[in-house]
Amino acid sequence: MRLSTKGRYGLMAMYQLAQDHGQGPISLKYVADKQGLSENYLEQLFSSLKKDGLLNSVRGAYGGYMLSRTPDEITVGEVLRSLEGQMSPSECVDQGYDCNREDNCATRWVLGKIKDSIDQVIDSITLADMVNDSVDFEKI
Repeated sequence: MRLSTKGRYGLMAMYQLAQDHGQGPISLKYVADKQGLSENYLEQLFSSLKKDGLLNSVRGAYGGYMLSRTPDEITVGEVLRSLEGQMSPSECVDQGYDCNREDNCATRWVLGKIKDSIDQVIDSITLADMVNDSVDFEKI
């Protein structure tokens, strides 16, 4: 399973907002410049993140975007699901998927275990963890 650019870029942008948390609204241009991303593309991503309640926006000359909650309250899983949808190796293990082979499928159990592992990891990492761990990562 691979993340699309939506998930990767969205996570990079949210990481930047987490780094600058508490400094008021942050401009889209600032986030794009700091992370080396397209401002136009970020605008689309931020629209989804805002719709899903992960971002707040402030209009005006000193406007921009802010996390809707503190960085330790927003998980990587929330960000990725907002931009990518369900995080699973196959749609057959997504909630609400109706499979007519469910009772006779040799791989559903394995795929379910993979999905559970993915969910456990991405739901256990917060934006604060990313910011705190990036300091150690930069030493490598």
